[in-house]
Amino acid sequence: MAKKTARKTTPRGQSPKPKATAGKAGKYVYLFGRTTDGNGTMKPLLGGKGANLAEMCRIGLPVPPGFTITTDVCTYYYANKRTYPPQLRGQMEAGIASLEQQSGKKFGDLKNPLLVSVRSGARDSMPGMMDTILNLGLNDQTVGALAAKTRNPRFAWDCYRRFVQMYGDVVLGVQKRAGEDEDPFENVIHRLKHDRYHGDIDDTKLTVDDLKELVVRFKALIKERAGKQFPGSPWDQLLGAVGAVFGSWMNDRAIVYRRKYNIPTEWGTAVNVQAMVYGNTGDNSGSGVAFTRNPANGEKEFYGEFLINAQGEDVVAGVRTPEPVADLQKQMPKAYNELERIRQKLEKHFKDVQDFEFTIEDGVVYMLQTRNGKRTAMAALKFSVDMYKEKLIDWKTAVLRNPADQLEQLLAPVFDLSEVAKAKAIATGLPAGPGAASGQIYLNADRAVAAAEKGQKVLLVRVETSPEDLRGMIAAEGILTARGGVSSHAALVARQMGKVCVCGAAAVEVDYQARTVTAQGQTFREGDWLSIDGTAGKVYAGQVKTAPSEIVAGLINGDAAAKKTEKFKNFQQLMTWCSDATRMVVRTNADTPEQAENAVAFGAVGIGLTRTEHMFFEGDRIDAMREMILAETVDERKAALAKLLPYQREDFAGIFRALKGYPATIRFLDPPLHEFLPHTKEQQEELAKKIGVPAARIHQRVDQLHEFNPMLGFRGCRLGIGYPEISAMQARAVFEAAAIVQKEGIKVKPEIMIPLVGFKKELDLQIEVVHQAAREVQAEKKVKLNYMVGTMIEIPRGALTADEIAQSAEFFSFGTNDLTQTALGMSRDDSGSFLPHYQELEIVTKNPFATLDATGVGQLVQIAVTRGRAARPNLKLGICGEHGGDPSSIHFFDKVGLDYVSCSPYRVPVARLAAAQAALQVKVGD
Repeated sequence: MAKKTARKTTPRGQSPKPKATAGKAGKYVYLFGRTTDGNGTMKPLLGGKGANLAEMCRIGLPVPPGFTITTDVCTYYYANKRTYPPQLRGQMEAGIASLEQQSGKKFGDLKNPLLVSVRSGARDSMPGMMDTILNLGLNDQTVGALAAKTRNPRFAWDCYRRFVQMYGDVVLGVQKRAGEDEDPFENVIHRLKHDRYHGDIDDTKLTVDDLKELVVRFKALIKERAGKQFPGSPWDQLLGAVGAVFGSWMNDRAIVYRRKYNIPTEWGTAVNVQAMVYGNTGDNSGSGVAFTRNPANGEKEFYGEFLINAQGEDVVAGVRTPEPVADLQKQMPKAYNELERIRQKLEKHFKDVQDFEFTIEDGVVYMLQTRNGKRTAMAALKFSVDMYKEKLIDWKTAVLRNPADQLEQLLAPVFDLSEVAKAKAIATGLPAGPGAASGQIYLNADRAVAAAEKGQKVLLVRVETSPEDLRGMIAAEGILTARGGVSSHAALVARQMGKVCVCGAAAVEVDYQARTVTAQGQTFREGDWLSIDGTAGKVYAGQVKTAPSEIVAGLINGDAAAKKTEKFKNFQQLMTWCSDATRMVVRTNADTPEQAENAVAFGAVGIGLTRTEHMFFEGDRIDAMREMILAETVDERKAALAKLLPYQREDFAGIFRALKGYPATIRFLDPPLHEFLPHTKEQQEELAKKIGVPAARIHQRVDQLHEFNPMLGFRGCRLGIGYPEISAMQARAVFEAAAIVQKEGIKVKPEIMIPLVGFKKELDLQIEVVHQAAREVQAEKKVKLNYMVGTMIEIPRGALTADEIAQSAEFFSFGTNDLTQTALGMSRDDSGSFLPHYQELEIVTKNPFATLDATGVGQLVQIAVTRGRAARPNLKLGICGEHGGDPSSIHFFDKVGLDYVSCSPYRVPVARLAAAQAALQVKVGD
């Protein structure tokens, strides 16, 4: 067969690469092939797949011709009771006519039939989440025409049985029922093999008669389960397939995926209709999926896999375990060389690692799609640094290429080498998602989710995964499959989610009925423990202990060997670039010197929140705290506070030393006092004996402190105003510690933060207590201390009156946890009963306690920033809530002009990367 290449030609009067990304009014179908209407910038309209198919045509790659139905049609479809724009049918007919003209075939023809594929294509790649149909146009008549034309009846009937299977699943809804673990069509195939061959044989060994019988059995299954006949008319098939792809935008797995990756529902999907090319015509044909570099570890190698005599769905479905793409060099050297040429051209043009699908038909290579490859954090880091060194990208692009929400994968533990040496590997598979995971095994996604919700660490074990398993994959620590390769569904999704994954572990036998996994003669039941190493592809029985990653070992433990690794050096390079790019710095939330030291090692430049109440729970300190709460006079209270002062002073001194001159924001006592007292009768009696106070008095005090809504009760600055001696003790402890450490030659910059301020007068009263303590300590210790006093903005009134409060406060730190609760009237601790349902209904698109509600709570932050800085232009602004480590929220904080974000120590690298990306995207206009 002569090689056919889709040429890049441009219609007369059209510029070679139009910049517009919006569709022309009433134009719903965009051609690609000899005439190419679109280009790679048009992802919002054509979807990622359609835009990149057009782009590949424009750069001269061999792409079978086709057309894209735009995302505008998806929007119309859902806005108009699942109907289509009136112009669509005519434009689709023109599209099919273009395919007929380019291919020399006719749709539904009984001599030379045109067959097409119908695939989804959202703006952001969603691997396996929506539906694909191949070989559309076949029926009981055209299958004979295809057999006669190709002189290959086995090929023709193989295409037909595949089409009936896909159409039955995708369009007519013949899928696994509740409680079933296997696909009903695969069950039919399994039964036929056992009926005729008394065992499992490879699909390629099925004869023409076998395939004809499968078509009959598949149609009977469709009639039984769907209550409908399989449609014979190619146009009915096409319209049904297009509707099914649009319908799949709202299927459960697509909704779950969009929610996890924050893809808006309103984007919709495009549909791509493309002339079929066939990888299943014989041993000189095949299909594959490849990456221009290794997406698991980042190595610069041609990575992927293929199957001889197969269609593309076979490769990604994981039903057969494919061969590495490198083996193609021996089996089809010409095709391999063409793929190597395409690989180089794709990276040079797109300047990013590409994940592409190809089909080889009788030795000729065709490209079916390309997209930026999903990658692990380890691969993203290596890609970005290597491509910078290769001068493919600049350092700013390298920073943007590392997903901030994945960076924590690099800090995740690995298996302890000494423990691995003792453990016995029971199976080996393909290393599809790096890292270490131990968990209790479950063989079904629903049971895995239920176990994870009970707090179990879960390992999802399947023969192969399918998109229906998505919820279980999200819940699992790791994923193990017995079949499938490095581009199977399990591998693709695991890489994107950062899940540990081993695929194609052939020695693992999964029995869904018995709910057992067997390997090397050992049988494991659901709930038993297995461990998987996704970097080495090993499977171990039981639990294997973990050790810190190279980055943690190098930065925190000072491990010299870890510091020499490429991963460590690349991480340090990325963090250096982040420092060069960022405007907004990163601090940490730390309550101990060790936490502060770890955060500084990760690049934090101070503490944004020290919760002083956490210090009271250590050792015997809680008893002194309880004495203070139980005191009935000011003198008794001061005596108890005098016992606490040395502890607080020692803690603050340790933190100041660990910071080595960086500032520390110290929040005064915030929680209500009842949290420090025992609530059961037994605990109260035990405390009474310990501190020599009658149990009745403790019980009475607990009753006195009881509040109906403690979150809005006697806490924060209200405690300091009611008992100023508490604030005085804390201020004295801070300043005495500062004086001690300053005399040791270390700079100290305490920033005292008064919590829960809603009125300027509240802050003024507490500031005077702090200044009085500072005056006393400076006089006693003969030192000059450099300190600031500010407040936490965490209730709406504080934000709305920020101009008044800023007259007294030298800094604001946004306590976005409580600000979210008070602004939304929603308790973080109680929202679990309704918030997931709210997300499903898209009342909220993200959990507002994880990602800032920018349109609501964000307005309060913006108002406080604007009004605060109007009153005090040099007002220092930061954020210390949980949102300080969330990449999406960090972009918002950079936009409104905060000076810093503060987060837990191990989130510091994530926050640094997100802050750098926020600054770069403002600068480069991304």
